[in-house]
Amino acid sequence: MKQNLSIMNRIAEAYVKLVLAVGHHDSDYVDAYYGPPEWKAQVDAEKPSLEVIKKRASAALAELRTVAQARLDEGARLRHTFLSKQLASMIARVTILTGSNLTFDDESRALYDAAAPSHPESHFEAILSELGALLPGSGDVPERYERYKRGFVIPSAKLDAVFTAAIAESRNRTAEWIALPEGENFSVEYVTGKSWSGYNWYKGNSQSLIQVNTDLPIHIDRAVDLASHEGYPGHHVYNALLEQRLVREKQWWEFSVYALFSPQSLIAEGTANFGIEMAFPAAERVAFERAVLFGLAGLPTEETERYYQIHAIVQKLAYAGNEAARRYLNGAITRDEAARWLTRYALMSPDRAQQRTRFFDQYRSYVINYNLGQDLVRRYVESRGGTPDKPSVRWKEFEELLSTPRVPSALLRPGNDLFARPRF
Repeated sequence: MKQNLSIMNRIAEAYVKLVLAVGHHDSDYVDAYYGPPEWKAQVDAEKPSLEVIKKRASAALAELRTVAQARLDEGARLRHTFLSKQLASMIARVTILTGSNLTFDDESRALYDAAAPSHPESHFEAILSELGALLPGSGDVPERYERYKRGFVIPSAKLDAVFTAAIAESRNRTAEWIALPEGENFSVEYVTGKSWSGYNWYKGNSQSLIQVNTDLPIHIDRAVDLASHEGYPGHHVYNALLEQRLVREKQWWEFSVYALFSPQSLIAEGTANFGIEMAFPAAERVAFERAVLFGLAGLPTEETERYYQIHAIVQKLAYAGNEAARRYLNGAITRDEAARWLTRYALMSPDRAQQRTRFFDQYRSYVINYNLGQDLVRRYVESRGGTPDKPSVRWKEFEELLSTPRVPSALLRPGNDLFARPRF
């Protein structure tokens, strides 16, 4: 047992250094690092080539496979699987960086340990028909939706006040169920010129920087979405719990670095998106926004309920973005065609659709982590008894998922032994 743990500790250090090394070739790869500064200094001095990185990652993965998992406890088995999947993903990413091209689905399997389902246009047309019955006015549904949404933009002068209120409520609701690390906090910046709408930069010591992109109009629903997804109980809480429980308490240093293009991102984005409904179940969200956020933004409070009825239907179109990305990145459609698809089936404005195609260029199949991740996390939590009518169980299972090593393929297979509760 001790020998196996010693091997995993050594491989964990090698993994951290390899992630940092890939970062010298891929500026988006290292999303966060708060491990030993001397490890980063060593990598910065050497700057190994992609060929060397791939060779070392392959050797580490081969050595990891010599560890007898039957002799490990449940927590160590989860750790072993996590390291195995992360190293395999890294090898795939390096292979892509050296010029190999994969299809959208093959890439997502190689990097994120999962592939999203595909849907025909008829699937999305049926949802548009459902939406059209609720939207005011007549004519083409995407145009009617765009006209309706224009009435719910947060004025720039009120943006910070609305976000501040949403963040405070998200934190209060999360802290009711999860013991947050002492001193945890984050700051918010408003930025421009990005391909994303919001981003959490985790800094270590339970501190984050959250950036909100103001290039395009921000609608009222984005306040709670971003507050929960980027903050509580989303990315900020996820990273803070991993740091506290795995890095600080267990010295599992592989969690001191976050490789963006890896299976960990499906868990991170999935829990962040599911975290929105964890903190704000539908009826409670409507009540809070009617009482607080709509008024702060100067929006008509009498429209709150219909706004979120429409919002719920629009959420059913989540996989439309995947279809646009899949077809565009596979070369089946052009950028303009992808943008038109997003305008019709993801109900994005033309400007936002163009912004999203730039996201496809930069992050490629990463898009599956949001919707597929959310669906897998919901199924995982509810399969373990965390149904909406049992909030205490729901939050307990969600917190455990936030703070333990998990991989997407385990969430895909209920009954797999990785669904067993780890006895750490």
